[in-house]
Amino acid sequence: MLRLITLICLTLALPVLGVLGSWLALDAAAWALLQHQLSTVLAGYAWASLLLCLGVGAGVLMLGGATAVAVSLFDFPGRRVFEWALLLPMAMPAYVAAYAYTDALQYSGMLQTMLRDWTGLQGALWPDVRSLPGAIVLFVLCLYPYVYLLTRTALAERAVGLMETARLLGAGSWRRVREVALPLARPALAAGLALALMETLADYGVGAYFGLTTFTTGIYKAWLVMNDRMAAAQLASVLLLVVGALLWLERRSQARLRFGASRSGAQHAAEARAMHLRGAAAAGAVLLCALPILLGFVFPLLALLKLMWLEARYGEFGLPLLRFVDWSLTSLKLAGIASLLAVSLALALAFATRIGGGGPLLKGATRVVALGYAVPGAVIAVGILLPLGWLQTHAPELGLTSIVTGTITGLIYAYLVRFSGVALQSIESGYSRISPNVDETARLLGASRARLLIELHAPLLARSALAAALLVFVDVMKELPATLVLRPFNSDTLAVVAYQLARDERLGEAALPSLAIVLVGLVPVVMLSRALRKR
Repeated sequence: MLRLITLICLTLALPVLGVLGSWLALDAAAWALLQHQLSTVLAGYAWASLLLCLGVGAGVLMLGGATAVAVSLFDFPGRRVFEWALLLPMAMPAYVAAYAYTDALQYSGMLQTMLRDWTGLQGALWPDVRSLPGAIVLFVLCLYPYVYLLTRTALAERAVGLMETARLLGAGSWRRVREVALPLARPALAAGLALALMETLADYGVGAYFGLTTFTTGIYKAWLVMNDRMAAAQLASVLLLVVGALLWLERRSQARLRFGASRSGAQHAAEARAMHLRGAAAAGAVLLCALPILLGFVFPLLALLKLMWLEARYGEFGLPLLRFVDWSLTSLKLAGIASLLAVSLALALAFATRIGGGGPLLKGATRVVALGYAVPGAVIAVGILLPLGWLQTHAPELGLTSIVTGTITGLIYAYLVRFSGVALQSIESGYSRISPNVDETARLLGASRARLLIELHAPLLARSALAAALLVFVDVMKELPATLVLRPFNSDTLAVVAYQLARDERLGEAALPSLAIVLVGLVPVVMLSRALRKR
């Protein structure tokens, strides 16, 4: 059984190995292609991706860090509401927000039209949102919760108590923030920044819709437009190296997030109170926390609702409700199967690791599964299709192409590569709350491994397994890059349909599937908000 689990884990590493292994076939033609890309498109892809990352990085650090400091260290009207409401933009995928903002802010949109009527101005009142600066703003509004969440958690553990101690020693307010709170939050800021940048580099929907020349859009252009798998593999490997560096930064920062505290110190931190703000300072804190919620969730949600209403009332065919049911059923089927398999694999892996079976090989395979979430969907798609193409050339009798691309098998495999790490993290978190003494007691009473898992661990891990299933379910519902390439015919998901309709400028029809994705994305946000309120 342990060998089977290890084999499954290693199988999930094949897409990454397939991308990196493409360099083994670096012959004269491939080298010439690489030189051609270096002299033509590679510099543009690197420059656009760099500018995008720099802008998004600076934005999420400032916005996520500032909001976390505000709700963690200060007391002002509405603070308790902002603590959980600041997580709402996590439910809004960046590509969905891009559709909403494009319709609302474009030249012919309602906002510019009304302003021209009121002011008498002519022409465009602001630059086109479908640009690199527009993409940076959208990513910042949708991804700052990564920095906010980690920073707020780090500050909530000890910052208030330590700042109270600094106040008693005579330090001023801003000095306490600068010299006490920010050093404590530095690892959390770095970890949140790395996560936000990984999501930015993995995005395809915003880049393709806005016409950006990033690495991800370049991979799809090389594969689907130029029909050049070697060029796609070379671009995917470069993107993989960048993401690997960000993952190393995130893991290194996460390792530094742990602080030791005595019982008396923890009690002092709990009893310490946040600094109360009045007047202009309180109004500034309220504005700081309200703007990202309004711009990152409320405004795009209202824009989508308006689009859906207009389509239902004035559209030639109304809302595509029958097709929407088909899209929803496909998405639900894929998400349900993927979440069930991912949680089952995570349970088996976590249990095997806990009982000490499998040795270093299983532990290494477990780490490979845990790293899957950092791999962009575009890289996974290329990593699956490259070996598949080689097998089709050298062993066509196997018929693997029809199985992987003609059924949902390839999609489910890609989802497991991408999201099994999410389930594993949740299950391992549940196991961390189960004392090893419980296992020892059960073994002394003669319980077998199977009975230990089924009768003891499973009930204790029920909530963690449910949370893992929900997280994987929602991630699959929102996934776009891998689904766009690997889906079989007549298997369009809500994310794919929303992208295709928006690409064809049918934003009214794209509103309904986009809203469905947002509503599903609210589930883990609500769960996370409840967990934070219990802390």
